This record gives sequence, C-alpha cells and structure tokens, in this order.
Amino acid sequence: MTATIEQKPEAPSITSNVRGYAERVRGGDMGALPAVLGLIVLCTVFAIMRPSFFTAVNFANLFTQGAAVTVIAMGLVFVLLLGEIDLSAGFASGVCAAVLAILLAEQGQPWYVAVLAAIATGTVIGTVLGVLVAKLGIPSFVVTLAAFLGFQGLVLVLVEGGTNISVRDETILAISNNNLSPVLSWGLLAAGVGGYAAIQLLRARKRTKRGLIADPMSLIAIRVGALAVLGGLAVYALNLERSRNAALVSLKGVPAVVPIIIVLLVIWTFVLRRTAFGRHLYAVGGNAEAARRAGINVDRMKISAFVICSSMAAIGGIIAASRASSVDPNTGGSNVLLYAVGAAVIGGTSLFGGKGRVLDAVLGGAVVAVIENGMGLMGYGSDIKFIVTGSVLLLAASVDALSRKRAAATGLR
Repeated sequence: MTATIEQKPEAPSITSNVRGYAERVRGGDMGALPAVLGLIVLCTVFAIMRPSFFTAVNFANLFTQGAAVTVIAMGLVFVLLLGEIDLSAGFASGVCAAVLAILLAEQGQPWYVAVLAAIATGTVIGTVLGVLVAKLGIPSFVVTLAAFLGFQGLVLVLVEGGTNISVRDETILAISNNNLSPVLSWGLLAAGVGGYAAIQLLRARKRTKRGLIADPMSLIAIRVGALAVLGGLAVYALNLERSRNAALVSLKGVPAVVPIIIVLLVIWTFVLRRTAFGRHLYAVGGNAEAARRAGINVDRMKISAFVICSSMAAIGGIIAASRASSVDPNTGGSNVLLYAVGAAVIGGTSLFGGKGRVLDAVLGGAVVAVIENGMGLMGYGSDIKFIVTGSVLLLAASVDALSRKRAAATGLR
C-alpha cells in the first residue's frame, strides 16, 4: 500500500501573475485599469499643452480641489455596491456643512462639537434614506431625488435664504488650507510605505501557513517599490517652495487634507475587504435574494450603506466649507453630486452592484480633478468642462457594461 504525498501548491511567479491579470482583463475584469490609463493620458496631454500643469503649485491644487468630491464618492461606493444610488449626497453635504457653520459662527461652539454635529446630521440623513429604501421598498432613485430637492430647500432655510456664513475657526480652515511640514510629509510617506509593506508580508505569511498560494516576494517588492517611488516623487514635488514671496510666507509640504483622505481610504478598504460586513455587502450587491437566503440581513446592509454614504457626505461638506472658508446655498450643489458619482464610476465601481472598491473613488476623483484643473488652465469654460467630464463618465459606464457582458460570456460572473 503506497502512501500519497501531499504536495504544497507551487508559488506563482511574476510571469504567472502578469499572465493571470491579462486573462482577467480579457475576461472582462478591467478593474481600475481604464481610470489609470485615462489619468496617464490626461496628465500627458495637459502637461504638453500647458507646462504649468506640472508645477508644484498646481500639483498641490489638484489635491485640495478634488478632496471634497473624492470623499463624497467614497461614500457613494457603498451604495453603488448594492446597485442603488444616492442623488442627495451633494446637498446632504451642504446641509451638514451649514450645520457646522451655524454652530461655529452663530452658536460659538468649539470645532469638535460642530464637526460631530455635522457628521451626526449625515448619519441621521442616511438612516432615514436607508429605512425608506429598505423597509418601505421605495426605489432609491425616487427617495434620493426627493431628498435632493428637499435638502436644497433646507440649505436655503439654514443659511436664511441665501446669506453667506463665514467659517473662521482655525482648525476647520486648516483642513483644506494648511500643509504638513516637509519633515512630517516624508514621515507620512515612510509610514504609508512601511504599513503597506507590512500588510503585504503579513498577508503572504498567513496564506502560506494555511497552505494557500501567496504572492511571491519579488512581486511584493515591486509593489512596495512602486509605491515608494511614486510617493517619493509626489512628496518631493509638494515639498518644493510654492509661495511667490517665501520671505513673508513659506508654502511647502503635503496638503493637510491628504492624510485625512488616506486614513479614510485605509479604514473603508479594511471594512470592505477584511470584515464580514464587507463580504455581506458584496454578496447583497451580487444577488440580494441569494444573500437573504444565506441568512444575511439585506435591509440592515442597505440602511448601513446609506448611513455610511451620508456620513461621508458630511465629511465632504466639512472639507468643502474649509476650502471656501464659508457656506452658502451653493455648497454641495452645482456639479458636486455629478462629479462624485462620476468619480466612483470612472474609477471602476459598477453601476450594477457587486463590484467596486473605495480606491476607485480616489482614482476617479483624481481623473475628475485633472479634467477640471487642466481645462481651466487651458481657458475652457464650464460648458466644455461638463461636456468632457460627461463624455468620460459615459465612456466609463460603457466600459462597465461591456465588461459585464464579456465576463458573463466567459463565465467569470
């Protein structure tokens, strides 16, 4: 009687990983590839046509310009993962920003009380929207469209029909207007690269212990090295003097809003990828009925997604108020919602549910910010900006639809 020897799975090489990724792309799993390629093309075109696009001043402006939209888009990812939509996220951010401004300017409350109240307002808004969608069965499009109109009126009420409420609290203003010191900027990069490397190594070690196939060390080294190089170039550029009169005011370092976005990205990525809540959210988005039969509380998942979306909209509203140093009836209005939804979809989040990452919102937000910024430098007005951004959004939605068809045809979905 011969004993069978159990063989451990062979560790994949870089070549096999590249081949596997290419097969997934051909099978319809595009991921963030279209957004990354689009970002490279847009930056190249704008850099050629307007050399000032790649100056240190403009590079820093890109982060502050797209921060609020990116944060709102992060929250929208959770709703889109369920195949739902939140059309009220823009004006919900305006309502929360108005609550912040009133407590600071008119009630004299400290900044932390105003911030907590603004986020709590977003949480209440998300709970109400989620209950209407999950418990009453009203389509999210109808509920959030009604909220879009209602919140627009509520902002007018809060700012007394159209006045401008100034925000003078130094802590709030620092969010979008201050920078980290050059030393702290390098420290942030070191912490980010070190943390990413630790996560990659820990993940590989756990998979190896469980007898699963883990990424080779060479591939992990390439990922960490790429992050270190790209991050190093970005920090170096941001640490250059951006002030026109450095003798009076020095302007160096990573914008203070960047670590806020990074922290939110890490937290929500962990929630989606490493918790039961995240797995359940993907399951509901993929097939709500199957998830319900598997014992997942679908209604709770829907309510939670709307709560997260509106709470993130509140944070986006705080960032917008910080950048403008005020709140008015247009806060959260105009093109904020369109850009936020566009950022999530352009980044790779599917409108059909079940597919998306928080990172998609960051990549899509970068694309939207580059379009807005680059076309502004070229002297184009809002009309051309809207046309171009709308075209990019339509292209992203088309890629999503075609990818789903391709995945269904190849049996990957």
